[in-house]
Amino acid sequence: MIKEEQLQQLRENIGDCRRCKLAATRTHIVFGEGNPEARVMFIGEGPGRDEDIQARPFVGRAGVLLTAIIEKGMLLMRGDVYIANVVKCRPTVDLAFQRDRPPEPDEADACGVFLKKQIEIIRPDVIVTLGNPSTKFLLKTSQGITKIRGTWFQYEGIPVMPTYHPSYVLRNGGDNSPLKKEVWEDIKQVIARLEGKSINIEEDRQKEKTTVLDSLSEKNTPHKKKDDVQGTLF
Repeated sequence: MIKEEQLQQLRENIGDCRRCKLAATRTHIVFGEGNPEARVMFIGEGPGRDEDIQARPFVGRAGVLLTAIIEKGMLLMRGDVYIANVVKCRPTVDLAFQRDRPPEPDEADACGVFLKKQIEIIRPDVIVTLGNPSTKFLLKTSQGITKIRGTWFQYEGIPVMPTYHPSYVLRNGGDNSPLKKEVWEDIKQVIARLEGKSINIEEDRQKEKTTVLDSLSEKNTPHKKKDDVQGTLF
């Protein structure tokens, strides 16, 4: 059975899921999307308001930034990668469906088995965990993302690169967030890994001291050519 069929079967197995309390308030299950043969898999914590409405992962403001990282930074199409979350229903404070929150342990335990199955089916070359919840869930670590981002780990033999969640970046400086620089350093390591190369982070930082990351606004973004410097546009 090909990977696409396996993923479809997994979605059918999930059905109209009632395995945790998030089912009581969700609009849609957000299964995940992308290329079943993806070399890179991005994993967040859970759907937000926009994702719950559209039944797609990362389609709000955080999704705009993630898409920019993929397309302007990595020079891939969003459809080339696979994007999923630890939980597939929107977690909100007091289940009031007003303010988003990280998934609770029982929710992650109930739903995380499906994420693990997605990883098993896709078997990407690299996983990028976005933020604390997905990083802690996969790596079983108590360390925070600020301490371990930019460091390689492994999950079931697959290299894992933890980095900041796009929403955290946006909350800390918006489009001009200094955290974008750190995310780009992490993503460059992912690119190098995919290309079978290694990079010297300290040397790279020195080379880019004067680099200013451009706005996400398309009107300020020139057409990207194949030979443009990778990643300077997100």
